[in-house]
Amino acid sequence: MNGLRIHRQHLAAALCAAGLVLAAGAAHAADAIGRAGIQAQYEQDVKNCKSGATGQERAACLREAGAARQEALRNHLKDADSGQYQQNMMERCQRLPAGSQQDCMTQMTSPTTVRGSVQGGGVLRETVIQVPAGTPGSQPLPPSSQGGMGAQPMGSQPR
Repeated sequence: MNGLRIHRQHLAAALCAAGLVLAAGAAHAADAIGRAGIQAQYEQDVKNCKSGATGQERAACLREAGAARQEALRNHLKDADSGQYQQNMMERCQRLPAGSQQDCMTQMTSPTTVRGSVQGGGVLRETVIQVPAGTPGSQPLPPSSQGGMGAQPMGSQPR
């Protein structure tokens, strides 16, 4: 009986050791797969840099691709997390004055029309917020208060 108990203990220890070896091998394989994915992403980034698809200066683009690869290998580069984006959005809007917070949230969550491109010189995002008539600020501003020179048609000279 005593010999059977010792035999079971040795068997259990051997199974634990085998499990640790298998787990270490699986972790090494996962690390190799992760590194292969990081390398593949880096190669794709370099290809995009060389083709000009990023709209960045080539040298800066290649530096960024290398830096991203290095951070990914250190496990400091994280994938986009929509929950974190939501939290960041809420924090940005909460820093505004109380009267502007709701408009900020509307701009962040409502459909937005996007025109232009980074390569073309800029991106214009437009969100329409309907304001009930009679609400302070709902009346159009007079031309003299609309930013300096007022609204002038293109090509016309101020009088």
